[in-house]
Amino acid sequence: MRVRSSILNRILAAFVLLFLTCVAAVAQDAAKLDDLFARLLTADEGEAGRIETEIWIEWSKSGSPAMDLLLQRGKDAMNFGDNVQAIEHFTAIIDHSPDFAEAWNARATAYFYAGDFGPSVADIGHVLTLNPRHFGALSGLAMILEASGKPERALEVYRAALAIHPHLAGATEAVDRLATGAEGQEL
Repeated sequence: MRVRSSILNRILAAFVLLFLTCVAAVAQDAAKLDDLFARLLTADEGEAGRIETEIWIEWSKSGSPAMDLLLQRGKDAMNFGDNVQAIEHFTAIIDHSPDFAEAWNARATAYFYAGDFGPSVADIGHVLTLNPRHFGALSGLAMILEASGKPERALEVYRAALAIHPHLAGATEAVDRLATGAEGQEL
């Protein structure tokens, strides 16, 4: 009985150590993202681009080499215009890792490129639930709203994205365009 208890204690200690290591890694990743987002708010345009790239790299880390490979295969398929294959890859990731926000975002993007706005919006909802600072998902939602004839809502969402990422490509121009349209133009 003592041997069994000793083995169980060692197994429990190993699990506790593994859990604490995982918690520390997640906390470190969260702290890194917090720092990147803080820097993004005050960065000039050139620096913002570099910070944005770092954020995308962090968001793309699933914690599983297999899921990372599926994510890359899905992105490659999307780059080749094969949105159906991309959606299948991203769906496989979501089935195995439903808390991986970037898989939802990638699938939302593939749905968008396929012209399936409804599923894209649904996936964007998952992204923003898991990662409320996802400026890419906000930008995608704004584009869908604009394309769907809802410029006032699109303007709100673009502004929300810019509050997170002041130099987000295309968002400032979209806000200027939509604000001018909402206010009307003087002759």
